Amino acid sequence: MIEKVLVADDDPTQLQFIATTLRRLKMEVVTATDGEEAIAKLQEGVFDLVVTDFKMPKKNGLDVLRAVKALHPQTLVILATAFATIETAVEAMREGAFNVLIKPFSPQILEINLQKAEEQSKQSAETQFLRDASSLCPELIAQSPAMKKVVADLEKIAKSQASVFITGESGTGKEVIAAALHRLSPRAEAPFIKVNCAAIPEALVESEFFGHEKGSFTGAMGRKIGRFELADRGTLLLDEVTEIPLSLQAKLLRAVQEQEFERVGGVRSLQVDVRIIATSNRSMMEAVESKIFREDLYYRLNVVPIHLPPLRQRIDDIVPLAEYFLRKFCLENHKPQKTFTQKAIQKLLAYHWPGNVRELANIVERTVVLDFDAAIDSDHLYLDAIAKPVVQATGMTLHAVEKQCIIETLENLGHNRTKTAAILGISVRTLRNKLHEYGMMGSEEG
Repeated sequence: MIEKVLVADDDPTQLQFIATTLRRLKMEVVTATDGEEAIAKLQEGVFDLVVTDFKMPKKNGLDVLRAVKALHPQTLVILATAFATIETAVEAMREGAFNVLIKPFSPQILEINLQKAEEQSKQSAETQFLRDASSLCPELIAQSPAMKKVVADLEKIAKSQASVFITGESGTGKEVIAAALHRLSPRAEAPFIKVNCAAIPEALVESEFFGHEKGSFTGAMGRKIGRFELADRGTLLLDEVTEIPLSLQAKLLRAVQEQEFERVGGVRSLQVDVRIIATSNRSMMEAVESKIFREDLYYRLNVVPIHLPPLRQRIDDIVPLAEYFLRKFCLENHKPQKTFTQKAIQKLLAYHWPGNVRELANIVERTVVLDFDAAIDSDHLYLDAIAKPVVQATGMTLHAVEKQCIIETLENLGHNRTKTAAILGISVRTLRNKLHEYGMMGSEEG
């Protein structure tokens, strides 16, 4: 939005004409009678737009333009001149001018240029919003009480040195929270190293964490620096930490607790200063009770717990998140800005979001890419109908419970057998045999 404008011109009549036109359009106007005064005012405050004469005493219009770009790069500049040549205009545009106007010009010409400048300013603001929002973690949009509590605590937690354990279903934004903690911490300028514990083959986990020396095992052709060493003075994210083999957890405990370890095949202890953030989508107490995760390691990692609720429990966040992603993906894909109809919003709110925020982002991006109308209606939103049947099992035989579960899942998925089988964890052939047993072979094929 263009609200505050600086006008610089040594011609009092022209200065008054431009200032009066702008004030009629409800803009705040500050004036300067030469280039030097204009630059001084630029040093005192920020303007949305500068309209400057080209030829002025002390400092000319190009000097003002250069000062604007040095002090306030987002501010737009219109140069006005009575003697513009092609070379003058090209030079001004090359220096970053929004446009060059030839004197004399009518109020209508000025207003047309202001409208164009307004559009340019809006696009710049949206681009800046996207950049800022991305850096500040947009998925932290918090209208729901649960997420407001998470965001309120985030800065305090970030400033500490304590280990943090983030739990929540897949797609709730655990990695995003971890990145925000790092950016808000005193370690923000140091490395943020991420390791997906579930994606590393068991035989290579120790080497990935702590590194190895040349010749320490077959294939170790040189020294490798591990993630702990890479994260020195920064933050190390252990994503899905419950997937770390039990055999390695004692060594991990020492590294977390003592900030000390040896490379595989090494004899020298290495000291690091690393802040640990761990995440899991599993029940940690169940993992501890099942003896697949060490209790002492869990408590060492779980100094400060953060739980991210699933999106279905954050109803107030669904629409703000969807609107953020809509704006984001329209900008990224160079599409005109779109909006959701009321029916689309109702559909988003009614859905149970098994994939959480990640699924919401994917659905909005898909809708933008497919280039539907400016108004996105409910029919444009393809929501994966993943069934979560609730079976009332009291007093029912096991066979009856199985039948009810299969039938409810099949119906929730529009009789799509492929999806039904995948969700129930059985083969399509087994599902077909069960349907034959229930006398339901007339169901549609998926």
